[in-house]
Amino acid sequence: MSMEIDTYQKESDDQYVDWKGRKANPKIHGGIRAAAFACVVEVLTNMVFLCNASNFVTYFTKSMHYPPAKSANMVTNFMGTSFLLTILGGFISDSLFTRFTTFILSCIIELLGLILLTIQSQSRRLRPALNLKPSQSQAAILYTGLYAIAAGAAGLNANLPAHGADQLDHSNQRQISAFFNWFFFSLCTGGLISSTVMVWMEENKGWNWSFPITVIVLSLALLIFISGSPFYRHKRPTGSSLTRIIKVLTCAAQNWKASSDERLGNRYAVAALNLNRADGDHKFKFLDKALIDNRVNAAEIKETRTFLGLLPIFASTIMMNCCLAQLQTFSVVQGSIMNRKLHNFEIPTPSLTVIPLIIMLCSIPLYERLHSGKNIIFKPLWRIGLGLALASGSMAVAALVEAKRRAEAADNNVISVFWLGWQFLLLGVSDMLTLGGMLEFFYSEAPNSMRSMCTALSWCSTSMGYFLSSVLVSIVNSVSGKYGKEWLGGMNLNHGRLDLFYTLLSILNSLNFLNYMYWAKRY
Repeated sequence: MSMEIDTYQKESDDQYVDWKGRKANPKIHGGIRAAAFACVVEVLTNMVFLCNASNFVTYFTKSMHYPPAKSANMVTNFMGTSFLLTILGGFISDSLFTRFTTFILSCIIELLGLILLTIQSQSRRLRPALNLKPSQSQAAILYTGLYAIAAGAAGLNANLPAHGADQLDHSNQRQISAFFNWFFFSLCTGGLISSTVMVWMEENKGWNWSFPITVIVLSLALLIFISGSPFYRHKRPTGSSLTRIIKVLTCAAQNWKASSDERLGNRYAVAALNLNRADGDHKFKFLDKALIDNRVNAAEIKETRTFLGLLPIFASTIMMNCCLAQLQTFSVVQGSIMNRKLHNFEIPTPSLTVIPLIIMLCSIPLYERLHSGKNIIFKPLWRIGLGLALASGSMAVAALVEAKRRAEAADNNVISVFWLGWQFLLLGVSDMLTLGGMLEFFYSEAPNSMRSMCTALSWCSTSMGYFLSSVLVSIVNSVSGKYGKEWLGGMNLNHGRLDLFYTLLSILNSLNFLNYMYWAKRY
């Protein structure tokens, strides 16, 4: 039985194969070169995803004639669904296919969805006539293409970071940490291209150029990814981890009332229990009862215990992503009514997200230089904690800036959009620390059989943060409306109290930080 525990805890090169199914050769397969393909492909795939996400509102309103409110909800649902489905994409690659195969299938699904929307956008027969709503068939084509893109993007996000990290030596934590930093750098680079080059293209050449260009870019990403096949090493799937976890939880529940005599009467259970205690593994002791009837083994208990231990950390990061959602919503609205001129150039409203992206891109090399210069490794939990603390500070600063903007607006003055730079700076660094730390933490701490699915928790947290933001806005408007005027109601921010909403977010995130510290200390 100790061999079962060792098999679970340790990962050897024997678990990896090349693209032909043969045992991977460490001299040929894997390494930094193979991992670099994941970073290059991430630039292109994230550019495609963000470009379409920003273009969809225009397409839904101008071509499909949906009302602005419904169009905004459609985009929110699209992004939320895509991030939530990363859990499914991770489950498939952990249980059924390799991450390489799952990535290719997901990319093809997204590509088919993009092609379908490209055809619809170019064909008048597949779009409603002027001032008419889309027919059932036209709406069916739209939603089929839209959610094919969401499902495909989910598979890419779940598998690409885990596939890249699989290429590296897991005993070298510094290398793993550096990979996720540069993967995040690639993610931001894709966002920067989307917010600059593609925004310029849409405003000067027409938004309908967006779909054909993203089809070409995603096809290029797929070709680049496939071209790295001779250098990749692949982890064999290990079957359904969720099935094993459910079995462990079921057995533990059925043996809930088992006495200590019954537990001690099972030698197998006692031996496994002692091994777990020797490892210092004292979390979720109730799972030990699942060993009584010999339907599960110690490795499955360990797998379940590890996965459940990740969930409080995951839940503690949702509030930070709620704060981050403001960069794509209220901060953009703020910027649109501020002075956006830089000498003779006026910054387009959709390009305001360039500011936090540039900050994130600059912070990553500085962070890496600090590490390489002093050979320091910040543990992922420390990184996440610092990111959560900065998120609280950023919302406090955002509240002060919005209060100043409103005061100046009352005197008919318009302040520069660069006043938003402070909250962009703090939230940008916060996102770099938190998301980068989450990707590294969930990958490194996950059971070997669940690395894609656990890495997907990072994206799932983003989705939950966006949904939480929508819920908080509704609650705040409902409560404030009963006692006066809605804080976030109406079309004019000058008549609202966005500063109070930011203050509320700062307080909630501070309380969440204390909650995170409790769980991180216990981990």
